[in-house]
Amino acid sequence: MSDAVAASKIERPLEPSERIAEALFGLIMVLTFTCSISAAQPEREDVRTMLYGALGCNLVWGIIDAVLYLMGSLAERGRGIDTLRSVRRARAPEEAQRILAERLPPAIASALGPEDLERLRERLNALPEPPPRPQLGKTEWLGALGVFLWVFLITFPLTAPFVFIQHDVRLALRISNAIAVVLLFLMGYQYGRYTGLRPWLASLVMVVLGVGLVAATIALGG
Repeated sequence: MSDAVAASKIERPLEPSERIAEALFGLIMVLTFTCSISAAQPEREDVRTMLYGALGCNLVWGIIDAVLYLMGSLAERGRGIDTLRSVRRARAPEEAQRILAERLPPAIASALGPEDLERLRERLNALPEPPPRPQLGKTEWLGALGVFLWVFLITFPLTAPFVFIQHDVRLALRISNAIAVVLLFLMGYQYGRYTGLRPWLASLVMVVLGVGLVAATIALGG
């Protein structure tokens, strides 16, 4: 059971809702830097400081997020090992079934009958002995790398205009903000599809939410 979960993390380190949340946070962090530039009298030094700040901020946050991902993966493996040992130590099949029902998500547990839980218990008992302590493998390290890249690379679409349009900072700022709005809209659309909400309405809400959070962050000195 734990191996199947681990294998799925290679293909998708983050769930869709988590990817959207991470991208939203990364965009907000970058926008707090780009929107701090004075469009009236921008200086080249201000742009350079903004670029370094935005890249550095998301670089550090990408590392933090990757570490948190590894910690969560280690805890997940530990819970899996603990569940397996608890099931094997159970004095009776009924006790093992109760443990499984408690550890499974409620929606799944409610759909399983005693026969299903018994089959699951038998399959768990047939698994090889787990390691004494949870360990991180290649799967988790690849997942952490994916999380880091996802958080860090979201910086570049918003900062690219300041790199390629250095002769007109006001134009670069407008293009950067336009890209941010488009990305927020797309994230909202995907979030609406994933959650079953109206995608267009979710897109508009995401844009308003992102702009509002950026404004609040700047107003509070972020």
